[in-house]
Amino acid sequence: MDISIPVNVKDVLSRLEKGGFEAYIVGGCVRDSVLGVKPKDFDITTNACPDEIIECMEGLKVIETGLKHGTVTVVDGGDNIEVTTYRVDGKYSDHRRPDSVRFASTLEEDLARRDFTINAMAYSDKTGIVDKFGGQKDLFNGRVRCVGEPAVRFEEDALRILRGLRFASALGFRIDPLTAAAIHEKKQLLKNISAERIASELTGFVMGSAPCDLMIEFDDVFCTIIPEFAKCIGFDQRSRYHVYDVWEHTAHAMENSKADKEIRLAILFHDIEKPTCCRIDEEGHGHFPGHEKRSAETAERIMRRLKFDNETVKNTCDLIKFHYITPVDDKRVVKHLISAMGLDMFEKLAEVMKGDSRAKQSFCLERVNTLDSMNYLAHEIVTNGECCTLHGLAIRGSDLENIGFEGREIGAALDELLVMVIDEKIPNERAALIETARDFGKRGKKRVFEL
Repeated sequence: MDISIPVNVKDVLSRLEKGGFEAYIVGGCVRDSVLGVKPKDFDITTNACPDEIIECMEGLKVIETGLKHGTVTVVDGGDNIEVTTYRVDGKYSDHRRPDSVRFASTLEEDLARRDFTINAMAYSDKTGIVDKFGGQKDLFNGRVRCVGEPAVRFEEDALRILRGLRFASALGFRIDPLTAAAIHEKKQLLKNISAERIASELTGFVMGSAPCDLMIEFDDVFCTIIPEFAKCIGFDQRSRYHVYDVWEHTAHAMENSKADKEIRLAILFHDIEKPTCCRIDEEGHGHFPGHEKRSAETAERIMRRLKFDNETVKNTCDLIKFHYITPVDDKRVVKHLISAMGLDMFEKLAEVMKGDSRAKQSFCLERVNTLDSMNYLAHEIVTNGECCTLHGLAIRGSDLENIGFEGREIGAALDELLVMVIDEKIPNERAALIETARDFGKRGKKRVFEL
């Protein structure tokens, strides 16, 4: 097959070939092209050494990004194009990066060091696809398989365990049996991987199109990187709402939810503390009071440990805290949720709750329709300019200050007034709000609304 290569990438390839060297696009860009997916970027491999690569790129900006590993970055047409010399990796003493590399003379040697067959293909217009390890066949069969001996590949770089799962989740592939066996065998090596790298691969995995079966088949891997999951595996919920144990429910909810980072991460952690909150009633039914709050607290600890950014942690944990609210097609409830979360987060909450409902008994699917109605109400509220946030109140803190409120009293009074407006106890009019605020002062008390 022919692969469409951007003009600037062709320019770099042509410069290397005119210099008397071999040059191929390699790795993910070839894989994606075979799948009919437009590559995000193009990497090049060549038998030219770094100084020879630089010499061929006369007139172009070259960044010496990884000379000791044979990599330079060529800036052509505004894009960064990585060009790497054929190489063979040395020993991996830290199970992550090679201690040394040596430049190789053949393309096959370079492809042989790569992680999975689907990433070990190269292409040039002259030769077509170079596929020494059956990558095209594995793509056709929907299979992720290591190049060479799987255990050796994972001993070299333990992150490949999570990369393999991420590729399988993203592409809807299965893991080849020998590769799967090595993943189970070598999972403890993941303890050598940095928190940031685990977080990145985990995020990619949960964003995939088919994470469910992989979560169930490789539950031991997930418990290795996040031990708190262990108590969820096989935990019988004893609930008329559920058909799966806690971990299986999480896996099915994941695959049946919108592929958004914060939504999927919230699904991943939303029931993590159900086992510790379980209470069995006299009829033998399980109940889980407060599990949403405790799950959010545990999720925050885990995500901080994995070095997720602050915004992702906050938004994910907010979604977990609110996910157990009973869906109800009621404008007051919707307004309070928008007030607490904002419209964007309310929409994400609805998606989390939909995924949760789709992984339960079939009668729970009725909640999906209710959640759609709540979403419609939310957009109607915002479109009509109905007050559901402090910004929308027809009164400001300065107005309260003018009638004698001080310090924290101002914020508390504004919160109380917003609740009363949302509950339609008073109109959102400046005069009515000031009068009500004056009444607060006379009564000398404030109320905190709890949804």
